[in-house]
Amino acid sequence: GTAKFLADEPISAGGMSTGPSPYGILSAALGACTVMTVRLYARRQNIPLENVSARVTHHRAGAKDRFIKEIQLLGPLSASDRERLFAIAQKCPVHLTLERGAEVETALVPPDAEMPLPQCADEHAQDMEKACAR
Repeated sequence: GTAKFLADEPISAGGMSTGPSPYGILSAALGACTVMTVRLYARRQNIPLENVSARVTHHRAGAKDRFIKEIQLLGPLSASDRERLFAIAQKCPVHLTLERGAEVETALVPPDAEMPLPQCADEHAQDMEKACAR
């Protein structure tokens, strides 16, 4: 879309530490998707969720990367509510994308060509709907 933000590396890695690293952005996407999906599900199921927070950290784990996602659920929730919300948190679209892997296509654009802004698809919203419908 039209949003812009700065990505950088920490000073210790040769950056200027003026923004999150690319892995920080990917971790934030996983956390944001988790929170959004849990909220949507709780609202639809009339679960008395008052707040949900997520913290995601990224680590190298041999040949694969590892994301650790910690979730905090607040409100007068039963054990069953917590179980259901925890289960849906593991079905958010970004979580599923990371688990199954993705294909990445790269194209070289000529220097004199315009690079229009990407079209904002609502695929994420559709995928959250599917996760919450299960």
